[in-house]
Amino acid sequence: MSDRKTEKNVKHAMQPDDERVRHLMMAEVDRELSGEARAELESALAENPDLRNELETFQRLKEVTDTMTPLKPPGETWDTYWERVYRRLERGIGWVLVSLGTITVGTWALWTAVQGLIEDTTMPAYIRWGLLVLLAGFVILFVSVVRERLFMQKSDPYKDVVR
Repeated sequence: MSDRKTEKNVKHAMQPDDERVRHLMMAEVDRELSGEARAELESALAENPDLRNELETFQRLKEVTDTMTPLKPPGETWDTYWERVYRRLERGIGWVLVSLGTITVGTWALWTAVQGLIEDTTMPAYIRWGLLVLLAGFVILFVSVVRERLFMQKSDPYKDVVR
C-alpha cells in the first residue's frame, strides 16, 4: 500500500497543470519552500519549461510589486476627506438624537391619547377600541414606511444620478 501512495504522490507532482505545483510555485516566489518541496518543484519545472517561464514571470511580478510605493494624495484630498467624515458623523449623531427625541415624545403622546381614550366613559367602547386599533395601524404603517425609505436610501443605485 505504501508503494501505491508513493507512486500516486509522484504522479501527483508530475502533472504540470496541477494545483499542487502552482502552490509550490507561489511558495517559491515567497521564499517559503523546504528542501523536499523544493525538489518536488524542481522536478516539475524540469519536465515542463512553460512552468519555469510562469515561475519567472511571477518572480518578476513580485520584484515589481515589492519596489512599488503608493502615490500620496495632495493635502486637499485629505482635507475634503475629513470634512466628509465629520459631516457624516455629525449627521449620523444628529439623526440618532432626533430619532430618540421623536420616539420619546411620540411614545408619551400615544400613551396620553390611549389613556384618554380608555378613561373616557362617554364614548362607546367599540369606538374607543376602534380608535386605538386605527392609531396602532397608523403607527405601524409610519414605522414601516420610514424604515423602508431609510433602507432604500442606503442601497439606491440611482441616488447619485443627475437628471
